[in-house]
Amino acid sequence: MYIAMNRFKVASGAETDFENVWRNRDSSLAQVPGFVEFRLLRGSTNTEEGYTLFVSHTIWQSEEDFLNWTKSENFRAAHRNAGENKVMYKGPPVFEGFNVVDGI
Repeated sequence: MYIAMNRFKVASGAETDFENVWRNRDSSLAQVPGFVEFRLLRGSTNTEEGYTLFVSHTIWQSEEDFLNWTKSENFRAAHRNAGENKVMYKGPPVFEGFNVVDGI
Protein backbone atom coordinates (compact mmCIF):
# COMPACT_ATOMS: atom_id res chain seq x y z
CA MET A 1 0.00 0.00 0.00
CA TYR A 2 1.04 3.58 -0.65
CA ILE A 3 -0.32 6.79 0.87
CA ALA A 4 -0.02 10.08 -1.02
CA MET A 5 -0.79 13.34 0.74
CA ASN A 6 -0.73 17.01 -0.18
CA ARG A 7 -0.79 19.65 2.55
CA PHE A 8 -2.53 22.91 1.69
CA LYS A 9 -2.41 26.15 3.67
CA VAL A 10 -5.77 27.65 2.77
CA ALA A 11 -6.19 31.37 3.39
CA SER A 12 -8.54 32.20 6.25
CA GLY A 13 -12.02 32.85 4.88
CA ALA A 14 -11.48 30.62 1.81
CA GLU A 15 -12.09 27.30 3.55
CA THR A 16 -15.64 26.77 2.24
CA ASP A 17 -14.61 27.67 -1.32
CA PHE A 18 -11.65 25.26 -1.09
CA GLU A 19 -13.88 22.45 0.18
CA ASN A 20 -16.38 23.11 -2.63
CA VAL A 21 -13.64 22.89 -5.27
CA TRP A 22 -12.76 19.42 -3.97
CA ARG A 23 -16.39 18.31 -3.63
CA ASN A 24 -17.27 19.40 -7.17
CA ARG A 25 -14.19 18.17 -9.03
CA ASP A 26 -14.32 15.29 -11.48
CA SER A 27 -11.27 13.28 -10.45
CA SER A 28 -12.27 9.92 -12.00
CA LEU A 29 -10.15 8.32 -9.27
CA ALA A 30 -12.59 5.43 -8.83
CA GLN A 31 -11.73 4.24 -12.34
CA VAL A 32 -7.94 4.44 -11.90
CA PRO A 33 -6.13 1.08 -11.50
CA GLY A 34 -4.74 0.69 -7.98
CA PHE A 35 -6.76 3.49 -6.39
CA VAL A 36 -8.24 2.52 -3.00
CA GLU A 37 -9.52 5.56 -1.10
CA PHE A 38 -9.61 9.36 -0.95
CA ARG A 39 -10.17 11.71 1.99
CA LEU A 40 -9.94 15.49 2.33
CA LEU A 41 -8.91 16.36 5.87
CA ARG A 42 -9.40 19.73 7.57
CA GLY A 43 -6.88 20.54 10.28
CA SER A 44 -6.29 23.38 12.65
CA THR A 45 -6.41 27.09 11.92
CA ASN A 46 -3.29 29.18 12.38
CA THR A 47 -4.79 32.58 13.18
CA GLU A 48 -1.39 34.29 13.43
CA GLU A 49 -0.43 33.29 9.86
CA GLY A 50 -3.99 33.41 8.48
CA TYR A 51 -4.58 29.90 7.18
CA THR A 52 -6.31 26.59 7.84
CA LEU A 53 -4.40 23.38 7.14
CA PHE A 54 -6.02 20.85 4.77
CA VAL A 55 -4.62 17.51 3.59
CA SER A 56 -5.68 15.47 0.60
CA HIS A 57 -5.09 11.81 1.48
CA THR A 58 -5.19 9.00 -1.06
CA ILE A 59 -4.47 5.31 -0.59
CA TRP A 60 -3.13 3.22 -3.47
CA GLN A 61 -2.36 -0.47 -3.90
CA SER A 62 1.26 0.49 -4.70
CA GLU A 63 3.55 3.44 -5.29
CA GLU A 64 3.74 2.34 -8.93
CA ASP A 65 -0.06 2.71 -9.24
CA PHE A 66 0.15 6.24 -7.83
CA LEU A 67 3.02 7.20 -10.16
CA ASN A 68 1.15 5.79 -13.16
CA TRP A 69 -1.84 7.96 -12.25
CA THR A 70 0.37 11.09 -12.07
CA LYS A 71 1.38 10.42 -15.70
CA SER A 72 -2.17 9.81 -16.94
CA GLU A 73 -4.75 11.89 -18.77
CA ASN A 74 -7.03 11.46 -15.70
CA PHE A 75 -4.42 13.27 -13.60
CA ARG A 76 -4.04 16.11 -16.12
CA ALA A 77 -7.81 16.51 -16.35
CA ALA A 78 -8.25 16.52 -12.55
CA HIS A 79 -5.61 19.27 -12.17
CA ARG A 80 -6.38 21.26 -15.32
CA ASN A 81 -7.94 24.24 -13.52
CA ALA A 82 -5.85 24.18 -10.34
CA GLY A 83 -4.14 27.48 -11.15
CA GLU A 84 -7.47 29.32 -11.08
CA ASN A 85 -7.64 28.83 -7.31
CA LYS A 86 -4.20 30.17 -6.32
CA VAL A 87 -5.81 33.04 -4.43
CA MET A 88 -7.06 30.50 -1.86
CA TYR A 89 -3.57 29.28 -0.95
CA LYS A 90 -0.84 30.56 1.30
CA GLY A 91 1.96 28.99 -0.73
CA PRO A 92 2.11 25.85 -2.88
CA PRO A 93 0.87 22.44 -1.69
CA VAL A 94 3.46 20.22 -0.04
CA PHE A 95 3.53 16.58 -1.18
CA GLU A 96 4.33 13.65 1.10
CA GLY A 97 4.35 10.01 -0.01
CA PHE A 98 4.60 6.94 2.20
CA ASN A 99 4.94 3.21 1.69
CA VAL A 100 2.92 1.40 4.34
CA VAL A 101 5.15 -0.65 6.63
CA ASP A 102 2.54 -1.95 9.09
CA GLY A 103 -1.18 -1.65 9.71
CA ILE A 104 -4.43 -3.40 10.50
